[in-house]
Amino acid sequence: MADGKGFIGEFKEFIAKGNVLDMAVGVIIGGAFGTIVSSLVEDVITPIIGMIGGNADFSSLKLGPIMIGNFINAVINFLIIALVLFGVIKAFNKARSLTEKPAEEAAPTTKICPFCKSEIALDATRCPHCTSEVK
Repeated sequence: MADGKGFIGEFKEFIAKGNVLDMAVGVIIGGAFGTIVSSLVEDVITPIIGMIGGNADFSSLKLGPIMIGNFINAVINFLIIALVLFGVIKAFNKARSLTEKPAEEAAPTTKICPFCKSEIALDATRCPHCTSEVK
């Protein structure tokens, strides 16, 4: 406690930072979004896959005492969730790009000397490189 803040003071400073609040909101929204995506995968996509390709449940598959089927189910669920998230994020980014205005180009601050082809200030009347008069 060389600076005199103490544990409570440091904790208040930590909590007051904006990025901590942003992170908390992100975690909460992420959890809620995760529930939506899990429901989409478990309640909509997996049954469709089951109707098309037969039963998609591998939980009873064993390799000796190893429950390999649960692992296969987890990998399949992960891949489906990753694919759904990829599609959602791709659509979100596309929608956002349609509403954003393109960034305006900054006005040029330099020009090229017509004699030596060096880059000089836009308002220069003489080239600092070749000393020629420029307009």
